[in-house]
Amino acid sequence: MSAFTIRLPDDVAKKLDALAAKLDRSRSYVAAQAIGDFVTREAWQLADIEAGLREADQGDFATDAEVAATIAKYTQRKRRR
Repeated sequence: MSAFTIRLPDDVAKKLDALAAKLDRSRSYVAAQAIGDFVTREAWQLADIEAGLREADQGDFATDAEVAATIAKYTQRKRRR
């Protein structure tokens, strides 16, 4: 396991301490969990973006009909009975 030091604004450090106390965990544990969650989320998002860019580079785009169907799916108003 690696150890390193980070600087936090005082208000963030206080919130981290309060959260750690409520969870009955150490500041280090809560910070490690937060960093782990951030790294996982960002890695997933960047991988998805990179996959999309590869598809675009290959000319793999949605057709006009596919785009229209997707837009319609989210913009159609429900009919009142």
